[in-house]
Amino acid sequence: MNWGRGLKATRDLLAGDVVFAEPSFSAVVFDSLSTAVCHNCFRQQANLHRCVQCKFAHYCDRTCQTACWNEHKKECAAIRSSGSAPSENVRLAARMLWRIQRDTGVVSDGQLTSVDELVDHVSDLTDEDREELQIDVHKFMDFWPKNPRKPQPVEYISHIFGIIKCNAFTLSDQRGLQAVGVGLFPNLCMVNHDCWPNCTVILNHGNQSALNPALHSKRRIELRALEKVAEGVELTVSYVDFLNLSAERQRILKKQYHFNCTCKHCTEHIKDDLMMAAKEGEGSKPSAELIKQVTTASEECLEKVAKCRLQGDFHGVARLCGECLSAQENVLADTHLYKLRLQSTASEVLSYMHAFAEAAAYSRKTIDGYMALHHPTNAQLGMAIMRAGVTHWHAGQIEVGHELICKAYGILLITHGPNHPITQDLESMRRQTEMELKMFKQNEEVYRTMREAALKKQPAKAMAENSSTEEKIEDVSRKQ
Repeated sequence: MNWGRGLKATRDLLAGDVVFAEPSFSAVVFDSLSTAVCHNCFRQQANLHRCVQCKFAHYCDRTCQTACWNEHKKECAAIRSSGSAPSENVRLAARMLWRIQRDTGVVSDGQLTSVDELVDHVSDLTDEDREELQIDVHKFMDFWPKNPRKPQPVEYISHIFGIIKCNAFTLSDQRGLQAVGVGLFPNLCMVNHDCWPNCTVILNHGNQSALNPALHSKRRIELRALEKVAEGVELTVSYVDFLNLSAERQRILKKQYHFNCTCKHCTEHIKDDLMMAAKEGEGSKPSAELIKQVTTASEECLEKVAKCRLQGDFHGVARLCGECLSAQENVLADTHLYKLRLQSTASEVLSYMHAFAEAAAYSRKTIDGYMALHHPTNAQLGMAIMRAGVTHWHAGQIEVGHELICKAYGILLITHGPNHPITQDLESMRRQTEMELKMFKQNEEVYRTMREAALKKQPAKAMAENSSTEEKIEDVSRKQ
Protein backbone atom coordinates (compact mmCIF):
# COMPACT_ATOMS: atom_id res chain seq x y z
CA MET A 1 0.00 0.00 0.00
CA ASN A 2 1.26 3.50 -0.79
CA TRP A 3 1.57 5.04 2.66
CA GLY A 4 1.51 8.66 1.57
CA ARG A 5 -0.72 11.16 3.31
CA GLY A 6 -3.84 9.15 2.52
CA LEU A 7 -7.53 9.71 3.29
CA LYS A 8 -9.76 7.95 5.81
CA ALA A 9 -13.53 7.55 5.98
CA THR A 10 -15.12 10.19 8.24
CA ARG A 11 -18.32 8.11 8.52
CA ASP A 12 -19.53 4.58 7.93
CA LEU A 13 -19.95 3.94 4.19
CA LEU A 14 -22.12 1.49 2.29
CA ALA A 15 -21.35 -0.02 -1.12
CA GLY A 16 -22.20 2.57 -3.78
CA ASP A 17 -21.91 5.62 -1.49
CA VAL A 18 -20.20 8.64 -3.06
CA VAL A 19 -17.31 9.52 -0.74
CA PHE A 20 -16.57 12.76 -2.56
CA ALA A 21 -16.90 14.35 -5.98
CA GLU A 22 -14.22 16.62 -7.43
CA PRO A 23 -14.12 18.77 -10.59
CA SER A 24 -10.86 18.59 -12.52
CA PHE A 25 -8.20 21.17 -11.77
CA SER A 26 -7.26 20.84 -15.45
CA ALA A 27 -8.01 18.30 -18.16
CA VAL A 28 -7.40 17.80 -21.89
CA VAL A 29 -8.63 15.50 -24.66
CA PHE A 30 -6.13 13.09 -26.21
CA ASP A 31 -4.49 14.29 -29.45
CA SER A 32 -5.84 11.33 -31.42
CA LEU A 33 -9.45 12.16 -30.43
CA SER A 34 -9.31 15.95 -30.54
CA THR A 35 -11.95 16.15 -33.28
CA ALA A 36 -14.21 13.38 -31.94
CA VAL A 37 -14.55 14.30 -28.25
CA CYS A 38 -15.99 17.45 -26.69
CA HIS A 39 -13.19 19.41 -25.00
CA ASN A 40 -15.57 20.47 -22.22
CA CYS A 41 -17.66 17.46 -21.16
CA PHE A 42 -15.47 14.72 -22.76
CA ARG A 43 -18.44 13.06 -24.45
CA GLN A 44 -17.62 11.30 -27.69
CA GLN A 45 -20.02 12.07 -30.55
CA ALA A 46 -20.30 13.10 -34.18
CA ASN A 47 -20.76 16.60 -35.64
CA LEU A 48 -18.91 18.57 -33.00
CA HIS A 49 -18.57 22.34 -33.37
CA ARG A 50 -15.02 23.59 -33.94
CA CYS A 51 -13.54 26.66 -32.26
CA VAL A 52 -13.43 29.19 -35.11
CA GLN A 53 -10.33 30.89 -33.70
CA CYS A 54 -7.80 28.11 -33.05
CA LYS A 55 -9.62 25.49 -35.18
CA PHE A 56 -8.40 22.84 -32.74
CA ALA A 57 -10.87 22.58 -29.84
CA HIS A 58 -14.24 20.94 -30.52
CA TYR A 59 -17.47 21.11 -28.53
CA CYS A 60 -20.93 19.57 -28.39
CA ASP A 61 -22.50 23.00 -28.87
CA ARG A 62 -22.15 26.63 -27.87
CA THR A 63 -23.18 25.81 -24.31
CA CYS A 64 -20.18 23.51 -23.84
CA GLN A 65 -17.92 26.00 -25.61
CA THR A 66 -19.01 28.83 -23.32
CA ALA A 67 -18.57 26.64 -20.24
CA CYS A 68 -15.01 25.79 -21.30
CA TRP A 69 -13.92 29.30 -22.29
CA ASN A 70 -12.04 30.05 -19.05
CA GLU A 71 -9.94 26.90 -19.59
CA HIS A 72 -9.49 27.38 -23.31
CA LYS A 73 -9.04 31.16 -23.64
CA LYS A 74 -5.26 31.38 -23.19
CA GLU A 75 -4.73 27.98 -24.81
CA CYS A 76 -6.63 29.24 -27.85
CA ALA A 77 -4.37 32.28 -28.19
CA ALA A 78 -1.22 30.19 -27.73
CA ILE A 79 -2.31 27.69 -30.42
CA ARG A 80 -3.00 30.55 -32.84
CA SER A 81 0.37 32.10 -32.05
CA SER A 82 2.37 28.87 -32.42
CA GLY A 83 0.42 27.68 -35.45
CA SER A 84 -0.53 24.27 -34.08
CA ALA A 85 -1.56 22.48 -30.90
CA PRO A 86 1.14 20.62 -28.96
CA SER A 87 0.80 17.16 -27.40
CA GLU A 88 -1.74 16.43 -24.67
CA ASN A 89 0.99 16.45 -21.99
CA VAL A 90 2.13 19.93 -22.98
CA ARG A 91 -1.46 21.19 -23.23
CA LEU A 92 -2.25 19.79 -19.77
CA ALA A 93 0.87 21.36 -18.25
CA ALA A 94 -0.03 24.71 -19.83
CA ARG A 95 -3.63 24.56 -18.59
CA MET A 96 -2.38 23.70 -15.11
CA LEU A 97 0.01 26.64 -15.05
CA TRP A 98 -2.61 29.08 -16.36
CA ARG A 99 -4.99 27.82 -13.68
CA ILE A 100 -2.35 28.23 -10.96
CA GLN A 101 -1.63 31.77 -12.13
CA ARG A 102 -5.32 32.62 -12.26
CA ASP A 103 -6.66 30.90 -9.13
CA THR A 104 -3.49 29.75 -7.31
CA GLY A 105 -3.00 26.04 -6.67
CA VAL A 106 -6.04 25.79 -4.38
CA VAL A 107 -9.33 26.59 -6.09
CA SER A 108 -11.88 25.77 -3.35
CA ASP A 109 -12.23 25.20 0.39
CA GLY A 110 -12.85 21.55 -0.36
CA GLN A 111 -9.45 21.08 -2.00
CA LEU A 112 -7.25 19.33 0.56
CA THR A 113 -3.86 20.07 -1.00
CA SER A 114 -2.40 22.55 -3.45
CA VAL A 115 -1.16 21.35 -6.83
CA ASP A 116 2.40 22.41 -6.01
CA GLU A 117 2.42 20.12 -2.98
CA LEU A 118 1.77 17.00 -5.07
CA VAL A 119 4.75 14.69 -5.50
CA ASP A 120 6.64 14.73 -8.81
CA HIS A 121 9.34 12.03 -8.33
CA VAL A 122 11.51 13.83 -10.90
CA SER A 123 14.63 12.78 -8.96
CA ASP A 124 13.53 9.12 -9.21
CA LEU A 125 13.11 9.06 -12.99
CA THR A 126 15.18 6.74 -15.16
CA ASP A 127 17.53 8.28 -17.70
CA GLU A 128 15.02 7.43 -20.45
CA ASP A 129 12.09 9.00 -18.61
CA ARG A 130 14.16 12.06 -17.73
CA GLU A 131 15.05 12.50 -21.41
CA GLU A 132 11.34 12.32 -22.36
CA LEU A 133 10.55 14.88 -19.66
CA GLN A 134 13.19 17.24 -21.00
CA ILE A 135 11.69 16.95 -24.48
CA ASP A 136 8.27 17.84 -23.07
CA VAL A 137 9.76 20.82 -21.21
CA HIS A 138 11.44 22.04 -24.42
CA LYS A 139 8.13 21.75 -26.35
CA PHE A 140 6.35 23.54 -23.52
CA MET A 141 8.80 26.45 -23.70
CA ASP A 142 8.16 26.73 -27.44
CA PHE A 143 4.40 26.76 -26.87
CA TRP A 144 4.21 28.99 -23.78
CA PRO A 145 3.71 32.72 -24.58
CA LYS A 146 7.00 34.60 -24.32
CA ASN A 147 7.24 37.12 -21.48
CA PRO A 148 10.80 38.37 -20.76
CA ARG A 149 9.64 39.88 -17.48
CA LYS A 150 8.28 36.59 -16.14
CA PRO A 151 10.24 33.68 -17.63
CA GLN A 152 9.18 30.22 -16.49
CA PRO A 153 11.99 28.36 -14.64
CA VAL A 154 12.85 25.04 -16.24
CA GLU A 155 12.91 23.38 -12.80
CA TYR A 156 9.34 24.43 -12.09
CA ILE A 157 8.06 23.26 -15.47
CA SER A 158 9.83 19.92 -14.85
CA HIS A 159 7.99 19.77 -11.52
CA ILE A 160 4.66 20.25 -13.32
CA PHE A 161 5.43 17.46 -15.78
CA GLY A 162 6.52 15.21 -12.92
CA ILE A 163 3.18 15.84 -11.21
CA ILE A 164 1.37 14.87 -14.41
CA LYS A 165 3.37 11.65 -14.81
CA CYS A 166 2.66 10.49 -11.25
CA ASN A 167 -0.80 11.88 -10.61
CA ALA A 168 -2.79 12.34 -13.82
CA PHE A 169 -6.06 10.40 -14.13
CA THR A 170 -7.29 8.91 -17.42
CA LEU A 171 -10.78 10.06 -18.43
CA SER A 172 -13.23 7.84 -20.33
CA ASP A 173 -16.09 8.71 -22.65
CA GLN A 174 -19.72 8.73 -21.55
CA ARG A 175 -20.07 4.98 -22.12
CA GLY A 176 -16.93 4.13 -20.18
CA LEU A 177 -15.65 2.11 -23.14
CA GLN A 178 -12.73 4.25 -24.34
CA ALA A 179 -10.09 6.43 -22.72
CA VAL A 180 -10.45 9.90 -24.29
CA GLY A 181 -8.39 12.27 -22.17
CA VAL A 182 -6.36 12.96 -19.06
CA GLY A 183 -6.86 15.29 -16.10
CA LEU A 184 -5.59 16.27 -12.67
CA PHE A 185 -7.71 15.95 -9.52
CA PRO A 186 -5.74 17.04 -6.40
CA ASN A 187 -7.98 15.36 -3.79
CA LEU A 188 -8.00 12.09 -5.73
CA CYS A 189 -4.18 12.22 -5.76
CA MET A 190 -4.26 11.81 -1.98
CA VAL A 191 -6.10 8.47 -2.11
CA ASN A 192 -3.57 5.67 -1.72
CA HIS A 193 -3.28 2.45 -3.69
CA ASP A 194 -4.29 -1.08 -2.80
CA CYS A 195 -4.50 -3.93 -5.29
CA TRP A 196 -7.79 -4.99 -3.62
CA PRO A 197 -9.29 -1.53 -2.93
CA ASN A 198 -12.41 -0.52 -1.05
CA CYS A 199 -13.26 2.32 -3.48
CA THR A 200 -13.38 3.01 -7.21
CA VAL A 201 -13.27 6.16 -9.33
CA ILE A 202 -15.60 7.03 -12.19
CA LEU A 203 -16.00 10.13 -14.35
CA ASN A 204 -19.32 11.99 -14.21
CA HIS A 205 -19.48 14.09 -17.37
CA GLY A 206 -21.80 16.66 -15.85
CA ASN A 207 -24.92 18.17 -17.39
CA GLN A 208 -24.96 21.18 -19.69
CA SER A 209 -28.43 20.56 -21.18
CA ALA A 210 -30.51 22.72 -18.81
CA LEU A 211 -31.78 26.00 -20.26
CA ASN A 212 -30.70 27.82 -17.13
CA PRO A 213 -26.85 27.88 -16.94
CA ALA A 214 -27.11 28.03 -13.14
CA LEU A 215 -28.37 24.43 -13.25
CA HIS A 216 -25.39 23.15 -15.27
CA SER A 217 -22.94 20.80 -13.53
CA LYS A 218 -19.25 20.36 -14.31
CA ARG A 219 -17.49 17.17 -15.26
CA ARG A 220 -16.10 15.58 -12.12
CA ILE A 221 -14.74 12.37 -10.74
CA GLU A 222 -16.64 10.48 -8.08
CA LEU A 223 -14.95 8.31 -5.47
CA ARG A 224 -17.44 5.54 -4.69
CA ALA A 225 -17.28 2.84 -2.02
CA LEU A 226 -17.14 -0.74 -3.36
CA GLU A 227 -18.14 -2.28 -0.03
CA LYS A 228 -18.95 -1.39 3.55
CA VAL A 229 -16.18 0.85 4.91
CA ALA A 230 -16.14 1.66 8.62
CA GLU A 231 -15.39 5.14 9.92
CA GLY A 232 -11.65 5.65 10.33
CA VAL A 233 -10.64 3.03 7.74
CA GLU A 234 -8.28 4.24 5.01
CA LEU A 235 -9.85 4.77 1.58
CA THR A 236 -8.01 3.09 -1.28
CA VAL A 237 -8.25 2.71 -5.05
CA SER A 238 -6.24 0.56 -7.43
CA TYR A 239 -3.73 2.31 -9.67
CA VAL A 240 -3.27 -0.79 -11.87
CA ASP A 241 -5.28 -3.65 -13.36
CA PHE A 242 -5.57 -6.45 -10.80
CA LEU A 243 -5.42 -9.13 -13.51
CA ASN A 244 -1.65 -9.36 -13.42
CA LEU A 245 0.59 -11.43 -11.20
CA SER A 246 1.57 -9.64 -7.99
CA ALA A 247 5.19 -9.29 -9.14
CA GLU A 248 4.06 -7.65 -12.39
CA ARG A 249 1.74 -5.25 -10.55
CA GLN A 250 4.59 -4.33 -8.23
CA ARG A 251 6.89 -3.74 -11.20
CA ILE A 252 4.36 -1.44 -12.90
CA LEU A 253 3.70 0.50 -9.68
CA LYS A 254 7.41 0.95 -9.01
CA LYS A 255 8.07 2.16 -12.56
CA GLN A 256 5.09 4.50 -12.83
CA TYR A 257 4.52 5.65 -9.25
CA HIS A 258 7.88 4.95 -7.56
CA PHE A 259 6.76 2.92 -4.55
CA ASN A 260 6.90 -0.71 -3.51
CA CYS A 261 3.41 -2.14 -3.07
CA THR A 262 3.11 -4.08 0.19
CA CYS A 263 -0.64 -4.64 0.16
CA LYS A 264 -1.90 -8.00 1.38
CA HIS A 265 -2.61 -9.34 -2.12
CA CYS A 266 0.98 -8.60 -3.19
CA THR A 267 2.84 -9.74 -0.08
CA GLU A 268 0.82 -12.94 0.19
CA HIS A 269 0.59 -13.42 -3.61
CA ILE A 270 -3.16 -13.91 -3.32
CA LYS A 271 -4.74 -15.41 -6.46
CA ASP A 272 -1.38 -15.70 -8.24
CA ASP A 273 -1.87 -19.47 -8.15
CA LEU A 274 -5.22 -19.18 -9.94
CA MET A 275 -3.82 -16.80 -12.55
CA MET A 276 -1.13 -19.34 -13.56
CA ALA A 277 -3.01 -22.56 -12.71
CA ALA A 278 -2.91 -25.74 -14.76
CA LYS A 279 -6.00 -27.71 -15.67
CA GLU A 280 -6.85 -30.44 -13.21
CA GLY A 281 -9.06 -33.26 -14.34
CA GLU A 282 -10.27 -36.34 -12.53
CA GLY A 283 -7.04 -37.82 -11.22
CA SER A 284 -4.96 -36.38 -14.06
CA LYS A 285 -2.78 -33.33 -14.47
CA PRO A 286 -0.72 -32.20 -17.49
CA SER A 287 3.03 -32.64 -17.22
CA ALA A 288 5.28 -29.74 -16.28
CA GLU A 289 6.89 -29.92 -19.72
CA LEU A 290 3.53 -29.69 -21.51
CA ILE A 291 2.46 -26.75 -19.33
CA LYS A 292 5.71 -24.95 -20.15
CA GLN A 293 5.28 -25.56 -23.90
CA VAL A 294 1.68 -24.34 -23.95
CA THR A 295 2.52 -21.31 -21.79
CA THR A 296 5.35 -20.28 -24.11
CA ALA A 297 3.16 -20.82 -27.18
CA SER A 298 0.42 -18.70 -25.54
CA GLU A 299 2.84 -15.81 -24.95
CA GLU A 300 3.91 -15.93 -28.59
CA CYS A 301 0.28 -16.12 -29.72
CA LEU A 302 -0.68 -13.04 -27.69
CA GLU A 303 2.10 -11.10 -29.44
CA LYS A 304 0.87 -12.25 -32.87
CA VAL A 305 -2.71 -11.37 -31.96
CA ALA A 306 -1.65 -7.85 -30.96
CA LYS A 307 0.06 -7.36 -34.33
CA CYS A 308 -2.97 -8.66 -36.24
CA ARG A 309 -5.28 -6.29 -34.35
CA LEU A 310 -3.08 -3.32 -35.23
CA GLN A 311 -3.25 -4.38 -38.88
CA GLY A 312 -7.04 -4.77 -38.73
CA ASP A 313 -6.81 -8.48 -39.59
CA PHE A 314 -9.75 -9.63 -37.47
CA HIS A 315 -10.12 -12.97 -39.23
CA GLY A 316 -6.46 -13.62 -38.42
CA VAL A 317 -7.08 -12.69 -34.80
CA ALA A 318 -10.03 -15.09 -34.56
CA ARG A 319 -8.02 -17.90 -36.16
CA LEU A 320 -4.99 -17.41 -33.89
CA CYS A 321 -7.15 -17.24 -30.76
CA GLY A 322 -9.10 -20.35 -31.73
CA GLU A 323 -5.97 -22.39 -32.43
CA CYS A 324 -4.22 -21.38 -29.22
CA LEU A 325 -7.33 -21.84 -27.06
CA SER A 326 -7.72 -25.36 -28.44
CA ALA A 327 -4.14 -26.12 -27.43
CA GLN A 328 -4.78 -24.66 -23.95
CA GLU A 329 -8.04 -26.53 -23.38
CA ASN A 330 -6.79 -29.48 -21.32
CA VAL A 331 -3.61 -27.84 -20.10
CA LEU A 332 -4.36 -24.41 -18.60
CA ALA A 333 -7.05 -23.69 -16.01
CA ASP A 334 -10.05 -21.51 -16.82
CA THR A 335 -8.61 -18.78 -14.55
CA HIS A 336 -5.22 -18.68 -16.30
CA LEU A 337 -4.42 -15.15 -17.45
CA TYR A 338 -3.35 -16.17 -20.95
CA LYS A 339 -6.55 -18.13 -21.51
CA LEU A 340 -8.68 -15.23 -20.25
CA ARG A 341 -6.88 -12.69 -22.45
CA LEU A 342 -7.31 -14.82 -25.57
CA GLN A 343 -10.96 -15.62 -24.80
CA SER A 344 -11.74 -11.95 -24.21
CA THR A 345 -10.07 -10.95 -27.47
CA ALA A 346 -11.79 -13.74 -29.40
CA SER A 347 -15.20 -12.72 -28.04
CA GLU A 348 -14.63 -9.07 -28.91
CA VAL A 349 -13.46 -9.78 -32.46
CA LEU A 350 -16.16 -12.37 -33.19
CA SER A 351 -18.83 -9.94 -31.96
CA TYR A 352 -17.41 -7.34 -34.34
CA MET A 353 -17.70 -9.95 -37.11
CA HIS A 354 -21.31 -10.70 -36.00
CA ALA A 355 -20.43 -14.30 -35.11
CA PHE A 356 -22.43 -13.88 -31.94
CA ALA A 357 -22.92 -17.54 -31.00
CA GLU A 358 -19.16 -18.19 -30.96
CA ALA A 359 -18.51 -14.89 -29.25
CA ALA A 360 -21.07 -15.71 -26.54
CA ALA A 361 -19.39 -19.04 -25.76
CA TYR A 362 -16.03 -17.35 -25.26
CA SER A 363 -17.50 -14.46 -23.26
CA ARG A 364 -19.24 -16.80 -20.81
CA LYS A 365 -15.99 -18.66 -20.12
CA THR A 366 -14.19 -15.35 -19.69
CA ILE A 367 -16.56 -13.92 -17.09
CA ASP A 368 -16.55 -17.21 -15.16
CA GLY A 369 -12.79 -16.76 -14.84
CA TYR A 370 -13.09 -13.06 -14.02
CA MET A 371 -15.58 -13.74 -11.24
CA ALA A 372 -13.10 -16.14 -9.62
CA LEU A 373 -10.38 -13.46 -9.67
CA HIS A 374 -11.93 -9.98 -9.40
CA HIS A 375 -13.41 -8.16 -6.44
CA PRO A 376 -17.17 -8.94 -6.65
CA THR A 377 -18.08 -5.28 -7.30
CA ASN A 378 -15.14 -4.44 -9.57
CA ALA A 379 -16.13 -2.03 -12.36
CA GLN A 380 -14.16 -3.97 -15.00
CA LEU A 381 -15.99 -7.13 -13.98
CA GLY A 382 -19.32 -5.33 -14.33
CA MET A 383 -18.43 -4.05 -17.79
CA ALA A 384 -17.26 -7.51 -18.89
CA ILE A 385 -20.50 -9.09 -17.70
CA MET A 386 -22.46 -6.37 -19.50
CA ARG A 387 -20.66 -7.12 -22.78
CA ALA A 388 -21.22 -10.84 -22.29
CA GLY A 389 -24.93 -10.23 -21.65
CA VAL A 390 -25.29 -8.15 -24.81
CA THR A 391 -23.40 -10.79 -26.82
CA HIS A 392 -25.70 -13.57 -25.59
CA TRP A 393 -28.69 -11.35 -26.35
CA HIS A 394 -27.52 -10.84 -29.92
CA ALA A 395 -26.85 -14.56 -30.21
CA GLY A 396 -30.53 -15.19 -29.44
CA GLN A 397 -29.76 -16.66 -26.01
CA ILE A 398 -32.24 -14.39 -24.26
CA GLU A 399 -32.38 -16.25 -20.94
CA VAL A 400 -28.63 -16.09 -20.33
CA GLY A 401 -28.42 -12.60 -21.82
CA HIS A 402 -31.05 -11.23 -19.45
CA GLU A 403 -29.45 -12.93 -16.44
CA LEU A 404 -26.04 -11.43 -17.22
CA ILE A 405 -27.42 -7.96 -17.95
CA CYS A 406 -29.20 -7.99 -14.57
CA LYS A 407 -25.99 -9.06 -12.84
CA ALA A 408 -23.99 -6.33 -14.57
CA TYR A 409 -26.64 -3.77 -13.64
CA GLY A 410 -26.31 -4.70 -9.97
CA ILE A 411 -22.53 -4.17 -10.05
CA LEU A 412 -22.60 -0.90 -12.01
CA LEU A 413 -25.25 0.55 -9.71
CA ILE A 414 -22.50 0.41 -7.08
CA THR A 415 -19.53 1.46 -9.22
CA HIS A 416 -21.24 4.10 -11.39
CA GLY A 417 -24.52 4.96 -9.68
CA PRO A 418 -28.07 5.02 -11.13
CA ASN A 419 -27.66 8.25 -13.13
CA HIS A 420 -24.53 7.39 -15.13
CA PRO A 421 -25.18 6.89 -18.89
CA ILE A 422 -23.80 3.33 -18.74
CA THR A 423 -26.16 2.37 -15.92
CA GLN A 424 -29.10 4.02 -17.66
CA ASP A 425 -28.30 2.09 -20.86
CA LEU A 426 -28.14 -1.11 -18.82
CA GLU A 427 -31.49 -0.35 -17.21
CA SER A 428 -33.02 0.07 -20.68
CA MET A 429 -31.50 -3.22 -21.77
CA ARG A 430 -32.68 -4.92 -18.59
CA ARG A 431 -36.27 -3.83 -19.23
CA GLN A 432 -36.05 -4.78 -22.91
CA THR A 433 -34.61 -8.25 -22.29
CA GLU A 434 -37.16 -8.83 -19.51
CA MET A 435 -39.95 -8.10 -21.97
CA GLU A 436 -38.38 -10.31 -24.64
CA LEU A 437 -37.88 -13.11 -22.12
CA LYS A 438 -41.61 -13.06 -21.30
CA MET A 439 -42.39 -13.25 -25.02
CA PHE A 440 -39.89 -16.10 -25.41
CA LYS A 441 -41.52 -18.11 -22.62
CA GLN A 442 -45.01 -17.50 -24.03
CA ASN A 443 -44.18 -18.54 -27.60
CA GLU A 444 -40.58 -19.29 -28.54
CA GLU A 445 -41.29 -19.65 -32.27
CA VAL A 446 -43.05 -16.28 -32.55
CA TYR A 447 -40.30 -14.61 -30.52
CA ARG A 448 -37.53 -15.95 -32.75
CA THR A 449 -39.42 -14.93 -35.90
CA MET A 450 -39.83 -11.42 -34.56
CA ARG A 451 -36.23 -11.21 -33.44
CA GLU A 452 -34.80 -12.36 -36.77
CA ALA A 453 -37.02 -9.95 -38.66
CA ALA A 454 -36.02 -7.06 -36.39
CA LEU A 455 -32.31 -7.80 -36.80
CA LYS A 456 -32.68 -8.06 -40.58
CA LYS A 457 -35.03 -5.04 -40.59
CA GLN A 458 -37.52 -7.04 -42.67
CA PRO A 459 -41.33 -6.92 -42.31
CA ALA A 460 -43.17 -9.89 -40.83
CA LYS A 461 -46.82 -10.57 -40.13
CA ALA A 462 -46.08 -11.40 -36.54
CA MET A 463 -44.34 -8.07 -36.14
CA ALA A 464 -47.21 -6.17 -37.71
CA GLU A 465 -49.33 -7.44 -34.86
CA ASN A 466 -46.75 -6.26 -32.32
CA SER A 467 -45.49 -3.01 -33.85
CA SER A 468 -44.62 -1.40 -30.54
CA THR A 469 -42.50 -4.39 -29.56
CA GLU A 470 -40.75 -4.29 -32.94
CA GLU A 471 -39.84 -0.65 -32.50
CA LYS A 472 -38.35 -1.34 -29.08
CA ILE A 473 -36.35 -4.34 -30.30
CA GLU A 474 -34.98 -2.43 -33.30
CA ASP A 475 -34.17 0.63 -31.21
CA VAL A 476 -32.17 -1.29 -28.61
CA SER A 477 -30.49 -3.41 -31.30
CA ARG A 478 -29.31 -0.28 -33.13
CA LYS A 479 -27.89 1.16 -29.92
CA GLN A 480 -25.82 -1.92 -29.40
